[in-house]
Formats: sequence, structure tokens, C-alpha cells
Amino acid sequence: MPKYGADGAVIDIGLTTVKVRNWDNTITTIPTWSLVSDSFKNWSGMSASGGRRIKRSINIDATSIHFLDDDEKQRLLTAQLLKPYLTSRHQEIDEWNKQLDAPESALNHRRMTNIGTFRAYLNEYLRHHPRIRKDMTLMVRQLAPDDHGLPIEIYAFTNTVVWLEYESIQADIFDHIFAVVEEFGLRIHQTPTGSDIRALSGTLRH
Repeated sequence: MPKYGADGAVIDIGLTTVKVRNWDNTITTIPTWSLVSDSFKNWSGMSASGGRRIKRSINIDATSIHFLDDDEKQRLLTAQLLKPYLTSRHQEIDEWNKQLDAPESALNHRRMTNIGTFRAYLNEYLRHHPRIRKDMTLMVRQLAPDDHGLPIEIYAFTNTVVWLEYESIQADIFDHIFAVVEEFGLRIHQTPTGSDIRALSGTLRH
């Protein structure tokens, strides 16, 4: 309950007050009636389910999105997680394009993109991750693009609700994502820093 600065576990319920031990081990006392009059988030459902949600996105630089060329397809076929997807996707697109009576071009024919293949890879990576629940919602989706690029969101549940373990699993997954994104010819969007601006200004002077 942000209104009262309470964010933790209830440790005592009295007639007039409720005591909450916050995650930083401080104690907050709130009036009992506030549990009826105000809204609050109950974490007990998460604890009982045995899964804690990951809902975090990375922003892709939209200018790095493109169709895959033959060399990229062949290189990505060496990825064990991607091979089934690339094979079936290629067959599907090839059959579709053969039915068209139109000049071959990006405007007329379907082609695989690096961003779509990246999403497929992340989906398979999560489904094969030993610490991700397969019986709960798991998806990799695009959000609406904005000034910070194209957000790709990871939505999944870990197989633990322990905070430290959860944070470690989440960090491990995103460490991998940040490291592997360049394999798809994609770039992470990042607001220019002072060093970026200085480097650009130095290049322009020369």
C-alpha cells in the first residue's frame, strides 16, 4: 500500500492496526479499516503458485531491422534452437510465394526478418531454460514502438518465488539476450551518453 509506505508481509493484525514488515525490514503500521477502504496488492497468490513473473522488455533500434539474406539464414541454421523454426518457416514462406503471380520483390513476397527470427529464438530459449515454468504463461511479444525503439517484452514465470533466486534467474536471461542480439544483426537502442556525443563531435571536426 504505497499510500502508507507499506510494501512487505503482514506480521500482525489487531482490532485497530495492522503491522507490515517491509522488504527492507522496517515496520509500517496502518489502520485496519484501510484494508477495506483502500486497494492493496496481495502477494500470497504468487507464493502459493510457486512462480514469480518476469515482465521486462529490451528496446531494439528500429533502423537495424531487416530481411534475412541467404548468408544470415545459413549461419543461423547452426543454432540448435532455431533450426526447426527456420526450416518450417522457410517451407511455409516458399509455398506461399510460389502461388503468387507477381515479380519477386520485398513488396510482393513474404520473407523472414531478423526481428521475427530473434523473437522465435528467445521463445525457444525460454522454453528450454531449466528455471522457467512451462505450465504458466510464456511469451515473447512486440510492444508499440516509441522514441526509444521497438520494445521486445519477455513475459514468463520462474520456478521459484524466492527473491534472490528470482533476480539471479532474470539477470542471467537478460545477460544472454544482450550478448546474443548482435548475432541477428540487431542493435539495442540506447540514449546517447556524453562520451557518444564527444566521439561524434570529434569525428565531425576531422
